[in-house]
Order: sequence, then C-alpha cells, then structure tokens
Amino acid sequence: MRTWRETLDAAARRGAGAAVARTGLGFLDPLPPGAIISGFAPLPGEFPLWPLLRRLGRQGATLALPVMQGKDRPLLFRAWKAGDAMDRGVWGIAEPKPDKPALTPTVLIVPLLAFDAQGWRLGYGGGFYDRTLRELRSNTSIIAVGIAHDAQAVDAVPHLDYDERVDWVLTPSGPLRCVSA
Repeated sequence: MRTWRETLDAAARRGAGAAVARTGLGFLDPLPPGAIISGFAPLPGEFPLWPLLRRLGRQGATLALPVMQGKDRPLLFRAWKAGDAMDRGVWGIAEPKPDKPALTPTVLIVPLLAFDAQGWRLGYGGGFYDRTLRELRSNTSIIAVGIAHDAQAVDAVPHLDYDERVDWVLTPSGPLRCVSA
C-alpha cells in the first residue's frame, strides 16, 4: 500500500486533500461541545491533511498535533494553529513546540496505510496510535477518524488484541462509518 501511495502524482494528492477538506468533519455532527481536534503532520507520501486542518482552523476549531514521547509511550498532543513554528521530532515529523499547551483531543484524525469496513487499520507498526487510543478511551470519550485514499480500503486488516479500531474513515469520496463485525 505504501508503494501504491507513492505512485500518486502531485495533482492526485492535491485533489484528494481538497476533497477531504471540502467534506470536513460535518458528518460528526454534533461535535462534542468544546471539541479539540488532533490531526497529524503528514510525512512525504502520506495523505495531504493540511487543507483539512487549515479549513477546521478557519472555522474556529481548537486544533492539536501529536508529539512523540518515546518508544512504547502514547502520543502527547499540543495546541497548533496554521503558521505556528514547529520542531522536527522523530523521523523528521513536524511537532508543535514545547511551549504550546498540552491538550486532550476529543476527535483524533489517524494516519493509515490500509483500512477495512470494521475500522481496523494498518499503520507503520510502531503502535503509537493504538496505545494512544487505548489510553484516551480509558479516560474520556474520543472519536477516531482514519484518513485515507479510497484505494486504501481492503477486505480485512489483520489485527491482534492490542490493536484499536477507528470509528470512521474519511476518504475523498466521503466518510465511512465503521461497524464491528
């Protein structure tokens, strides 16, 4: 799936990002009062999330981005606005600077390589989002939204007992509500 994603040309990437930004998160209506939405800073080749995050910011959403705290630890989320200076974390991923306040998201936008209709996702194998979702779900109500190209859908994603499902997947074609089998 990573190889397929890397074959997409710049126009296809821009189109996918624009389509998702047009859809927005209105399908989650109503958002929890005071919702904090965490996205992610995409690596080269990952889904172009910046257009959606900029739109949400223009609409007044409180936004956050993840910060890696170390191997085998859940992610931390810090406040972020378009134009903020960023640090480079592990693997060169852009992260909000340490002076930004830590926030607890109520909506978590999750990167993925593949997904199925039940909400199982294939990530990069580090387990960061699984650990984070498990911790957040044990303490609060959270909505997890995977973000992907339509072609990243597969019949079934293998999963283990420590894997966490997403509630929705947002693709350029629109949102898919994930249902457990």
